[in-house]
Amino acid sequence: MLEEWLATETRFAGEALLRAVSATHLLMERPGFGQRITPLPGSVLASVAIAHYDPDPDYFFHWFRDAAVVTDALRTALAAGSLGDRAARAFRESVGFALALRTLDGAGLTRTDFRARIDPAYLRYVRPDAELAALSGDTVPGDVRVNPDGTPDITRWSRPQSDGPALRALDALRWWHEFPAAAATRETAELIRADLSYTLAHAGQPCFDVWEEERGLHLYTLLLQAEALARGGAWLEGRAHAAAGAECRRAARTLGSMLPRFWDAGAGHYRSRDAVTDGRSDGARRDLDVTVILAVLHAAREDGELSVLDPKSQATLAALEQLFEAAYDINRRRAADEGPALGRYANDRYYSGGAYYFATLAAAEFYYRLATALERGARFPVVPDNERFRARLGTASAEDRSRISPALIARGDAILRTVRRYTPASGELSEQFDQRTGDQSSARALSWSYAALITAAAARQRACRATRA
Repeated sequence: MLEEWLATETRFAGEALLRAVSATHLLMERPGFGQRITPLPGSVLASVAIAHYDPDPDYFFHWFRDAAVVTDALRTALAAGSLGDRAARAFRESVGFALALRTLDGAGLTRTDFRARIDPAYLRYVRPDAELAALSGDTVPGDVRVNPDGTPDITRWSRPQSDGPALRALDALRWWHEFPAAAATRETAELIRADLSYTLAHAGQPCFDVWEEERGLHLYTLLLQAEALARGGAWLEGRAHAAAGAECRRAARTLGSMLPRFWDAGAGHYRSRDAVTDGRSDGARRDLDVTVILAVLHAAREDGELSVLDPKSQATLAALEQLFEAAYDINRRRAADEGPALGRYANDRYYSGGAYYFATLAAAEFYYRLATALERGARFPVVPDNERFRARLGTASAEDRSRISPALIARGDAILRTVRRYTPASGELSEQFDQRTGDQSSARALSWSYAALITAAAARQRACRATRA
């Protein structure tokens, strides 16, 4: 039953992602801002829905982070045997779009009459001319998002953000190594070098977080920067750029030395951020945040610190599950064979403040990836740090993977059953589902939700295949 639903939903999700890439048939009109936006080939929409905070949010943008999540999921789908050449074509088009953004000229925009076309009531939402004028070349990757027609986002937003270029570099490197015939091109190499250059220049600097709410040092950003520079450094050295590669590797080690301080031994989980210098004060506690689990998955370290094999990462997932089990009505009402739905952090106020599809799916994917790692010979650590995680699995003292791997897969399956319960018959996935009713809320047709479904399903497929081997 679960397998049948998952196969159907995965096919739907793959087609949904392809519709979000190069959506040149769509038109977004923002009358208040005097804009008519038609996506260019290679742009990746965070959501194809036309909305104006009425009440759904306007996500008709090309976010650098979300675009990398989408193209990484397309690579995963291609590796799993679905989507075929369409996935590779979408990736190549996205590379072309990203490279074209290097010619973005914010100063040129300020010399036009664009403000005259804006409704006076909307001018307070528009960025200052000085900020727009500084947007060009190497500053573009930290600008978070652009309109999908390749023009600057003129609205005030939380900038800069430095995780997008690092994640895009990681994604492009994976495409390069796994599908060289399709992706190992001059254009891909140019994009990787540009994103590594930006990441190197901004490594370890404060920026805004994934949720675009707090400026500071964030584990998600630092881990992705460290992994991009480590893998990118090896790639550069392999292409006879020894000095550049060594510089990236040194920076990766420096970033790596910063990561242990995010472990909170007293609380028993990784903290998501440190040294916050700016952000909202709304009573939310963000130290325990699902971005830690997203970081583990997106960095995809095979072992060691902040991998799925890390007892501290396992402890963080257990802490998040306990948090949301207590907080959400839908978790308290769930069936015995269903797992917990996860949100972002405690006391979230964004829209329903509820469960996120991609956060919940990330938990399932974590379990599947851990099962695969164990089946491939990794040792499951039995240490105090992950005692809570082991107890929740029902394998508190076990080290035998013949007991642990099935428990991990069962745990992932339980979480997928919860996702299935709150997925409508249409297969559409929004950003959130309400913590009390389970109704969908926030952005409709969220590309990241579909991407998370694809990567979780592929992780399950690998885990089940490994246990049968």
